[in-house]
This record gives sequence, C-alpha cells and structure tokens, in this order.
Amino acid sequence: YLIICTIIHLFSFWGDVAKDFFWKTRHSGRFLDYNFDVTKGRIFIKCMEGATTNICYNLLDRNVHDRKLGDKVAFFWSGNDPGDELTVTYRELLQRVCQFSNVLKSQGVKKGDRVSIYMPMVVELVVAMLACVRIGAVHSIVFAGFSAESLCERIMDSQCSLVITADGFYRGDKLINLKLLADEALQKCREKGFPVEKCIMLRHLSKAAEDDLSSQCPPAKRSCPDLQVPWNPDVDLCWHALLRGASDVCEPEWVESEDPLFILYTSGSTGKPKGVLHSVSGYMLYTATTFKLVFDHQPDDVYWCTADIGWITGHSYITYGPLANGATSVLFEGLPTFPDVSRMWQIVDKYRVSKFYTAPTAIRLLMKYGSEPVYKRNSLKVLGTVGEPINPEAWQWYYTVVGEKRCPIVDTFWQTETGGHMLTPLPAATPMKPGSATFPFFGVVPAILNESGEELEGPSEGYLVFKQPWPGVMRSVYGNHSRFESTYFKKFPGYYVTADGCRRDKDGYYWITGRIDDMLNVSGHLLSTAEIESALVEHAAVVEAAVVGRPHPVKGESLYCFVTLTEGATLSGPLEAELRKQVREKIGAIATPDYIQNAPGLPKTRSGKIMRRVLRKIACDERDLGDISTLADSSVVEQLFRDRCLTTP
Repeated sequence: YLIICTIIHLFSFWGDVAKDFFWKTRHSGRFLDYNFDVTKGRIFIKCMEGATTNICYNLLDRNVHDRKLGDKVAFFWSGNDPGDELTVTYRELLQRVCQFSNVLKSQGVKKGDRVSIYMPMVVELVVAMLACVRIGAVHSIVFAGFSAESLCERIMDSQCSLVITADGFYRGDKLINLKLLADEALQKCREKGFPVEKCIMLRHLSKAAEDDLSSQCPPAKRSCPDLQVPWNPDVDLCWHALLRGASDVCEPEWVESEDPLFILYTSGSTGKPKGVLHSVSGYMLYTATTFKLVFDHQPDDVYWCTADIGWITGHSYITYGPLANGATSVLFEGLPTFPDVSRMWQIVDKYRVSKFYTAPTAIRLLMKYGSEPVYKRNSLKVLGTVGEPINPEAWQWYYTVVGEKRCPIVDTFWQTETGGHMLTPLPAATPMKPGSATFPFFGVVPAILNESGEELEGPSEGYLVFKQPWPGVMRSVYGNHSRFESTYFKKFPGYYVTADGCRRDKDGYYWITGRIDDMLNVSGHLLSTAEIESALVEHAAVVEAAVVGRPHPVKGESLYCFVTLTEGATLSGPLEAELRKQVREKIGAIATPDYIQNAPGLPKTRSGKIMRRVLRKIACDERDLGDISTLADSSVVEQLFRDRCLTTP
C-alpha cells in the first residue's frame, strides 16, 4: 500500500512539473511506465508516452515569447583570454539557433539523423546542439579533448551524417588545431568504410587567406595567424558562409516524448565506449527541476558551471537545465589557472556570480595556491561540486575560504546515465556533512545491496542501486539494447545498478566510496581500464598491460600502468614516451599514463585472471595484500614491489 501511494504521489509531482512546459499534444496513459527486472522481459522506461513537444521551443521560444525574457542575458561568454568576451540574450540565441537550424536543413539533415559536434566551449556549440534538437535531429557531442581515433569511433558507432567542428582553440597557452584532428577522424572513417560527406567548420581563431578555398568565411574575431587550417572542398563547409541569407525563423519539429534527444558516450568497462541515449520529455523535466531546486535558482541569479559541454554536466547544467529555467549563465572557454590562479574569482566578481558549480579536482588545484588569490566573492550564495566524491579537506577549504562559511555546499552524485542529480543536499535545507552526497532527490529511491543482492538496512556499505526510475534516466545504449540491459540491470534484477560503492551512516546519509567495476575517475572523468590497456598493448613492444588507479592529490586518481614487454625490449625513457603518445592518440590527453612500470609478470589467479586488487596495493605501496592464496605465482608480487615507480614523468 505504501509503495502504491509513493508512486502515485511521485507521478503527481512530475505531472505538476510538466504543466510549466509547452506540449503540442498531451500524453495518454500512465505518466511513467517501466520494467527494471530482466527476468520479466525487456527493460524499458517511458515517460509521458504519446505527448509531443520540442525542447528547443521550451528553452528559447517559451522564454522569449511567453515569459517575456527576450532581453535577458542567456550567456556571458568568457574566452580563454580575459579580454575575450561576448553577451548573448535569449532573443539573440533564438535567432541564431533558428538560422543554424535552417542551415542544417539545407544540408539535408532531418528528424532522427545523428550529428556529431566536436567544438570548443563557444556559444556556437550551444547554437549547434539546440539547432539539432529544434529540427528533431540527434546530437552526439564529443569532448574537444578527445583524439581523432576517439572521434572516429563515436562517429561510426552513432552513424553520424554530418560533423560540426571549429578551426581551433587555445587551452591556456596551448594551441589545439581542432580541424586537423577532425580531418584525421574523417579520414579514419573513410578507411573503415564509413565516409562522412559533410563537415561544417566554425572560424574561431584563423584568418582566411586570399587563395584559401574557404575564403568565403570572414576572418575570425579572435585571430591566430599561426593556425594552419586544412580544407577539403569536397567535404568542408564554412559555418559563416552558410549563415549568409539563412532565415532566423524556423518552425520547430514536434517530436514524441520518447524520441531520442542526444547520444553521449561514456567509457565502458569492456573498453568500448557506450552511447548513452537520452529521450526528450523526461530529460527536459528532470534537468529543469534538479537545476531549479538543487541550486535554489532565483530570477536574478548569475550561475556558473565550469564543466565542458562535452560531458553530461555541461549538457544538463550548462545548456538544458539553466535555459529551461530562463537562467543567466557564464560560459567559460579557458582554464582556472590561466593567465593566473585568480582567474575563476575574477570571473565570479566580474559577472557577480551567485551560484557556482565545479569539480573537486579544480578545488584541490586551487587549494595549492592558498587563500590570497581568492577575492571579491561576496556575490556567491550557493557552491556546488560534481564529478567525484569531494574529500573533506577540499570541502572545508571550499566552504571556509571560497564560501566564507556562509554558502551552503551541494555535493551532487549522479552519472551520464542518470541525466541529472540523484543524491544531493538542498541548499540551506539539508544539514551538511563534508564529503557526503547526503540524501536522494525527489522520487529517487536508492538501496544498498550486498554481493548476494540482498537489501541492507541502517548503517551499511555495499552496491549503490536505485529501485525505480526517474524521468531523466537513460533509455538505452545506442544500437545495443542488450548491452544496456546487461550493464545496468543484469547483476541485480529489479534494480538499476550504478557500479558505485556506497556507505550509509547512522543518520541515513549516503557516502559514495568509488567505482566497483574496472573504471577510474581521473579529474572527474571516467576512464575505462580496458580501453587504456588496449591502447598500450597495440604497441609492438608490449605483450600485456594492466592499469589501476593510484591516489593523486589533485586529480583524485592517477593512472598507474603495468606493462609486460616483448622478449629483449626494455622500458626506456623513449619507449615510455612512445606509450604515452600512443594512449593520447588513441583516447585523448586525459588518459595519458602518469606511471608506467615494467612488469615481467602480473599477479594472476590459476585461471589466468589478473588480480587488480593486488596491483592497486603495489601501486600504493601497501603491503597488506589480504588473501592471495589463489595467486598462481606469488613471487611476481615481491618483484613488482621492488620495481614500483616513485615519481611521475
């Protein structure tokens, strides 16, 4: 009876939320329907089935025309260089999105088509993603720090018909030739039998030469004469040239609630990234509501999320959640320490930021420089953290120094797959415990299970799972629903399995203890050990590799790699450099190994399984190994302890 009453109340809550949005047609039947139990058939989640709407319309048209927010600032854009800035209102953003929507349609993009976006943190990235959803296309944004190989893999997996990129961008004082990487990815696609016929390029840094076939593009405002941009007239199209003459009026495509909205790839424990698929209505409702309540959004707030839109945090809490609430946000292209370590606080002061959302990695980085660079932050009201559990020392510095002991901290736990916040305090309402994600959001029902799948009550530690759906949960792994079922629902039928460990204390507070599967959390980015190992083994000198995490004072975890070399090979400085380069090229700079140790042998069970638990102990120089009776050859352990890496490169 209590369960039925809870579900009825939950559906009533989300039904009331839905009344604030525009629906071309209303839903029929149950508000939320689902099956979480693989033993009872296909896993599915459906929200407001039968309703039709358009997210872009709800984010922009509704704010401009119905809520009269056309002149309100949607984004303060702050570039890599402090003097590089732009202000965009809701009316201007709507016009730009409509223009680019018409551009996409002129290039044959239609409802259901997939579009890959590989861009820096510029306003045009938001324009491109919203133009896709306005015409019913599905965007697949690839973080601009990923390699050409990673981009190629994602383009092919999602069968994208068009790529949108930029010439390049600066990351601090480092120039990134993004178009060159995009071209390499497209060449790899062609070699693998999947040619992409069109690539639209934004001029962000480069100038057009007189003899350049792309000279139809005007010079970029932020000029970089040293950037040489490759151009293929058979494939490449200029963003600026395509906009000339494009109408700034574009009727939205009305789509079904459960139509796909976007694909976003997250690392998989098998090594192959998973295309997390989110659908329209549920994601819109969930991101809008979590943003509004978790950050206590008020109409006069200026909100800043420092994430990149290439990750789910940027999707949910830079674009969709804030715009759905008519919020004013800061969009930041640069680094927190460039050109100096006070950069973030300068931006907070300049735009009078009141709600600030960043990663523990950034907090730990800035802690190193002390409190002196942290100034003029009296506008701040709420501080948030995301990406990984925050250690109590960083929490205290954030609360005491940045927040001056007056700003509540919302320490949010969620995933790419969940779409939005799952465990989180509510500011000034939830008593805080440093390092705890506290309690579930409305409608979220967590449980802690033991290895046998039994629910644990009271203070306990085990697997974190969720017992029922919420509107924003992913709907599938793109093109591979069986992987969706096996990854998230097979281990414990009837539950969504997060693959995170969790502890619940005597007061009912939840504490995330880290990943249980073979994943690493490096600077808030989930990386697959299998994917990194595969990249290492591709080198001719490596016959086997095993990757584990080692605690890092800033990044949370660093990558500690054990490599077994071919006969006659030695782990020299040049070979280490080659291995790091190979991983960067295959995955991206974020996956670059911190430590590489020669491992003539790896600790394996008699069945041949590598005991990563033992390798983690070796990486951290912890001699208490626990039970190692199943090891086939325990002598390798002592040798690995003797040869461990003590310093990073």
